[in-house]
Amino acid sequence: MSNFTKLGFAILSIIFWAACTTNQPLEAEVFETSAAGNQLTKLIDFPSGNEGALIKINPEETYQTITGFGGSFTESTAYLLNQLGKENRAKIIEAYFGESGSKYSLTRTHINSCDFSLSNYSYTPVEGDKELESFSIDEDRDDIIPLIKEAKAISKEGFKIISSPWTAPPWMKDNNNYVGGKLLPEYYDSWAKFFSKYLDAYQKEGIDIWAITVENEPLGNGNNWESMHYSPGEMTNFVQNYLGPQLEKDGKDEVKILGYDQNREHVKEWVDDMYQNEATSKYFDGTAIHWYASTFDFFPDELQYAHQKAPNRHLIQSEACVDAEVPHWREDEWYWSKEATDWGWDWAPEKDKHYHPKYVPVYRYARDIIGCLNNWVDGWVDWNMVLDREGGPNWKKNWCVAPVIVDPEQDEVYFTPLYYTLAHFSKFIRPGAKRIGFESADDALMVTAAQNPDGSTAVLVFNPTKEAKQFQLQMGAQTKAVAISAQALQTVLVK
Repeated sequence: MSNFTKLGFAILSIIFWAACTTNQPLEAEVFETSAAGNQLTKLIDFPSGNEGALIKINPEETYQTITGFGGSFTESTAYLLNQLGKENRAKIIEAYFGESGSKYSLTRTHINSCDFSLSNYSYTPVEGDKELESFSIDEDRDDIIPLIKEAKAISKEGFKIISSPWTAPPWMKDNNNYVGGKLLPEYYDSWAKFFSKYLDAYQKEGIDIWAITVENEPLGNGNNWESMHYSPGEMTNFVQNYLGPQLEKDGKDEVKILGYDQNREHVKEWVDDMYQNEATSKYFDGTAIHWYASTFDFFPDELQYAHQKAPNRHLIQSEACVDAEVPHWREDEWYWSKEATDWGWDWAPEKDKHYHPKYVPVYRYARDIIGCLNNWVDGWVDWNMVLDREGGPNWKKNWCVAPVIVDPEQDEVYFTPLYYTLAHFSKFIRPGAKRIGFESADDALMVTAAQNPDGSTAVLVFNPTKEAKQFQLQMGAQTKAVAISAQALQTVLVK
């Protein structure tokens, strides 16, 4: 807690409330999602009096500029939306991108196939095609491209897209396989040109790609689905001497290059290599990270280290999901219960087992996003926007959960509590917002705050406890008494 010990701040809070009769009321709207059933519900009843801990917002204390929040356009998501009736398809796209919905502002998609594709494919399938004459994005024309265009058409402010490859074409790799292996040095030039062709092809479709990551999960995934391995030095070399110069030569300097793109516990060694000097860091615009290292620890030390290593570059959470689970259909209680297990529950090495206990899915999202924001992360992207009741389709049968689950055979849609959890951030913290400081006298509540470009301030408060709480929100000389339900996430929007 900045500038105050906990005891000192508690005493100051008591003194403040003893003399607060002259304070003006703070005008704000409050929205809540809770285990009791609120779903981004606007609250209209507020407590009177001065009970509850003080949460003080400090707008003059500013941190990172927010890039955005959102989810990913996968082939699986696009395929499922194609199977739904027009009404439900439009309902979901509006819920994610429309003014009445989450207003997603930062998204991701895959270059070539990934595990959440219907099959393995490459845009350049012809073996030995170093000049990429066979390059085509036809695989995306029936599903991903139409979905992005439809989302763009209803998004009032627009959204940014990050594109990531899971692997180069197998013929460019030392194992000639979609899974595992490394990029052969003789194809570094071709692979760099591949990125440039991809950007051109999507631009011709009216879709601008804001950023690329060099490789999804360069450390690998246990050789389970599409992957391609890099060491930190190999990735830095590829970006410094091939990818960066190629995009520069082709006039694509505006496209951001994000390095790493895997779990946070290893990010230190990657940023050490990427940002070791001016030459190595020249083309890197930031670092991408994932959350799968733990269901509860957001690794603040690693995030702080990555920021300090490159304070003027992006730090973006590019993928997250409730993994290794089959979705629970129309069972909100499960998403608020400590019943979920992840890949690490079974497969983590013994020394890391404690990072992977059973957990509450909503808590995992709320805690991670708040923890990321409070440690310099400027963008946070979920994985699949839509999956089916099995947690797919996925060619590897690597089942996961998405915020929206559909039953295409019955043309039915289920908005899980995860959808509303994410919406608290994406809807109310807009691109260009500045994260601002706060002081909280209640350690049981997680808090973050940001001031939007339009002057409004969004304060996010998460109560993971089993008891309702009250708090007093203070900005300047104004205060507002707020009650937050047990197991609840709130956005207090001060206009």
